Amino acid sequence: MLTVISIAGFDPSGGAGTLADIKTFAAFGCFGAAAVTSLTFQNTVAVYGAAHQSGETLRSQIEPVVSDFKIAAVKTGMLPVRETIEVAAEIIEKHSLPNVVVDPVIRSTSGFDLIDQTAIEFLIERLLPLADVITPNMAEAERLTGLEVKDIEGMKRAAERIHEMCRERPARKEARRAVLVKGGHLEKEATDVLFDGQEFHLFRAPKIATRNTHGTGCTLSSAIAALLARGFAIPDAVARAKEYLTEALRAAPSIGHGRGPLDHFVKIAAD
Repeated sequence: MLTVISIAGFDPSGGAGTLADIKTFAAFGCFGAAAVTSLTFQNTVAVYGAAHQSGETLRSQIEPVVSDFKIAAVKTGMLPVRETIEVAAEIIEKHSLPNVVVDPVIRSTSGFDLIDQTAIEFLIERLLPLADVITPNMAEAERLTGLEVKDIEGMKRAAERIHEMCRERPARKEARRAVLVKGGHLEKEATDVLFDGQEFHLFRAPKIATRNTHGTGCTLSSAIAALLARGFAIPDAVARAKEYLTEALRAAPSIGHGRGPLDHFVKIAAD
């Protein structure tokens, strides 16, 4: 069985972070491992705070796993401080970990900042260039680039700029540095824009009328990581991950008093 590791925050309500990642890996037939970067205090209503882990605590979680299992893909999520970003980057390079998906988590939907500006700048410099796929939403793409991202053309410009920013910095030889700007906040249709360094790919899906959107970004990036682990090309992995996310939203169980979690075990065609 293929092993995929999540390096991300812990959401005790189970809708986002490492718990959502593990469920998503399992939905695609992969064995999930995880290292926790931050203990967050949240539910479907809001994020109330967080206790960030030190770099050494994070390293002590990851190293035994990667020395024991053959890692087929890596998904990073919430990396709130510079030292945890550095540890994640060091381990990816040291162990030549493949199929790296970086979800640059910056702010919760409820408005809680999950990373400071200094750490964002270091994330751009140190980790993004190591990625095979980078998955910012529109707001995150704005923070990363300083560009206005309000429509598909803005998403294209941001995706291209993030790719350029990565090319300007040292990276592992295998890094593909494709950028997927997620358009879940577009008004009429959920259209995502992928730039692979040469061409743009657009992935369209109907907007699902639901309040249950907790952890959508975590889930999509984790699905992409699992599919890359299974050998799918990046555009195919994105297309299948988006189909999965759409159905997980459609089948969401409507639990909690706020933005509820998805159904991570919804059935879609696996191959």
